[in-house]
Amino acid sequence: MNFEHLEFNIESGVGIIRLNRPNEGNALNLSMTKEFSNAVAHCDENPEIRAVVLTGNGAMFCAGGDLKTLYEMGAKREEYIRVLTHHFHGTLSRLNYMDAPVITAINGTAAGGGFSLALASDLAFASEKAKFTMAYTKAGLAPDGGSSFTLAQMVGLRRAKEIALLNPVFGAQQALDWGLINGIEKDDELFDKTFAIAAELAQGPTKSYGLTKRMIMDGVNASMETQMQAESRAISSRSVSEDGSEGIEAFATKRAPDFKGRD
Repeated sequence: MNFEHLEFNIESGVGIIRLNRPNEGNALNLSMTKEFSNAVAHCDENPEIRAVVLTGNGAMFCAGGDLKTLYEMGAKREEYIRVLTHHFHGTLSRLNYMDAPVITAINGTAAGGGFSLALASDLAFASEKAKFTMAYTKAGLAPDGGSSFTLAQMVGLRRAKEIALLNPVFGAQQALDWGLINGIEKDDELFDKTFAIAAELAQGPTKSYGLTKRMIMDGVNASMETQMQAESRAISSRSVSEDGSEGIEAFATKRAPDFKGRD
């Protein structure tokens, strides 16, 4: 797949998406957002891709929306943003509900929509020099990318309002302490270590990963009883799937499982 604003390749069952507008801080315009949507759709639909790594080229992970373009749009700005967020939001939803685990390697500043994008993955690792800020209200705007939902789930309502209203710029250690990322890596080791985790996940029970991701997402707004009913259906159906049967047999016979990522 050839893109203008992304780099995309597949290695060891891992789809690697690199945002590639480094001179613009990997800021999101409509063209880039559509390409991102297409790349993620391919990762979701290609059974050979069993994990995804998302990162950025250059000094920044993603600066958020391309405000220079928004300025130039003038009176057409509102419709432009509606179309852009339609593609962006659909893509982020797909990341959360697709089978393949998604890991972000946050190589630099994640601001605005880039901040939201960092929150939308299943796992997130950041460079020691990564910086985070919401920045929406600083520009007189409001959050997008699902961050008004995911941020409070991760840090609580009080902290979420602080981050959204005061727009602090904080580093990787603070992000780790608040539960926004899973770990911090040296800048020159970030991608390799993130890829190693993704490659390991790509050998796992992909369908079980996807079901688990969706259950956790849906469980945020479900009652415990509803969620336990969903768990009962899920674990019983997975027990007779190809990977479930393989996992049970491997455990019983004391050998390593050989998961195929299929039903």
